[in-house]
Amino acid sequence: MSTLSNPRNRLSGSPIIIAVIVVVIGFFLLIFAGQFYYAFERVNEQEVGVKFQGGKIKDVVGPGVYSDVGLYVDIQRVSSQGIPFSVQDEELITKDKQRIGLVVSGDIFRPGVNSKDTIRNLWAQYRGIYLSDDLASSRVQDLARQAMKVCVGDRTFDDSVVGTARDVLRNCIDEEVSVLATNFGLTIENVVVPNVILSPAVQVALDAIVQSRLETEKAAQDTLRASAQANAEQARQEGEIRVAQSRIQEQARQETTLAKLQQERVQAQRVVIEAEKNNELFAAQQDLEINRAKAQAATELAKAEIASETALAELYNSMPAYVTLLMARANAAALNQTDKVIFVPEGTTPTIVLPGPGIVPTLNTGGQ
Repeated sequence: MSTLSNPRNRLSGSPIIIAVIVVVIGFFLLIFAGQFYYAFERVNEQEVGVKFQGGKIKDVVGPGVYSDVGLYVDIQRVSSQGIPFSVQDEELITKDKQRIGLVVSGDIFRPGVNSKDTIRNLWAQYRGIYLSDDLASSRVQDLARQAMKVCVGDRTFDDSVVGTARDVLRNCIDEEVSVLATNFGLTIENVVVPNVILSPAVQVALDAIVQSRLETEKAAQDTLRASAQANAEQARQEGEIRVAQSRIQEQARQETTLAKLQQERVQAQRVVIEAEKNNELFAAQQDLEINRAKAQAATELAKAEIASETALAELYNSMPAYVTLLMARANAAALNQTDKVIFVPEGTTPTIVLPGPGIVPTLNTGGQ
């Protein structure tokens, strides 16, 4: 009775039902229509767009806004940002049966717009890795663990831990994981080995080895330093000897040079002396010649001066009578009127006593 008597209530509920039906139908139509188009889909700067049609890759595009209409068209975005990963393995065995642990970190990069063929060829196999960061990181961690085991297993403990060996180990892991990741179209970069994990027993042994090595190196350094000091001292002494020898050689050279100069000076003096002697001898010879000439001239002059007297002497010698006559004349001319002549015997000498006070002139004639 109540239902039949309220037709308005039945009519008032019809629009709500119709609206619900319309919404449901529109929702299904929207879902169904979404398989035939997409509009104004944006691919960001750090993404790569993969366009599909009919379930197949139609194109791989870079950043931009895209629309498309077709049968089962779609566009999916692949991030081109690096995905950091870090993996730790504490159960690595070296070639010499030592156990160590490593921590390896790096960045994962998916193929970009420049690797369209890689995306086309590998999309069906590794779509989840390209779309999920977690899947990509998990897969690369597994690859890194494998690379770590390979690289550590090929090396001894020292070649994996000590010094620059870490860089060699890092390069090995980088190369191994990169080769393995290439199969997935992934690129691995910035691989580092930030930490090497050692067990306490290994750490103690390593410390002992390092200490022993340091002591050995210190002993070697001390030996080298002592040797260097000895070489330096020897070099210093040899230098002093060379300096002394040099000084002696220089002194000898100077003395030799001085002696040579002295000898040259003596020779020069001898030459001068010889020249002076020659000059003096020449001068003496000249003087002698001059004196001889002068003597001869004087002789000739003297001869000339006494020529008349010589002639007279020769005349007197040849004519005695004439000499007697001249003597008589001279005697006669020598006597004055006041002169007194005393004749004494031949062979006697008259003695004349000059008069003076109390003296009577006496003449001793030598006669009786």
